[in-house]
Amino acid sequence: MEKAQVTNLAYTVESGRGFDELVDDIQKKIAENGFKVLHIHDVQETLKGKGFTFPGYKIIELCNAKLAHAVLQADREIGLMIPCKINVYERDGKRFISGMLPTLISEFFPNASLGNAPEEVEKVIRKIINEAK
Repeated sequence: MEKAQVTNLAYTVESGRGFDELVDDIQKKIAENGFKVLHIHDVQETLKGKGFTFPGYKIIELCNAKLAHAVLQADREIGLMIPCKINVYERDGKRFISGMLPTLISEFFPNASLGNAPEEVEKVIRKIINEAK
């Protein structure tokens, strides 16, 4: 299995676990870490309903109300980048977990006083991904 891949956008790991098992465990880890699952988008089913074949792909939206409130107080436009998302997907017979890096928000909103909220959330997202893999 590959090591974690970090780009300027996401933290991604490969997992040898089953797709549905990963999705279930990520939901549990989200709750254990003080966040809430807001919605799960089943991209595979959505595309299937439109006549397309696509491997497993779910987008899990998660939020921590206290931290969301803090960053939205700094700049309402940050709502374009939240809630945070963790994706579970299949590609070439392998399964991956990928989460957007919240510290990226600071690059788009350099004048917003975000404190350490983006770093806090990023730490939790990486923890959730590593614990679920």
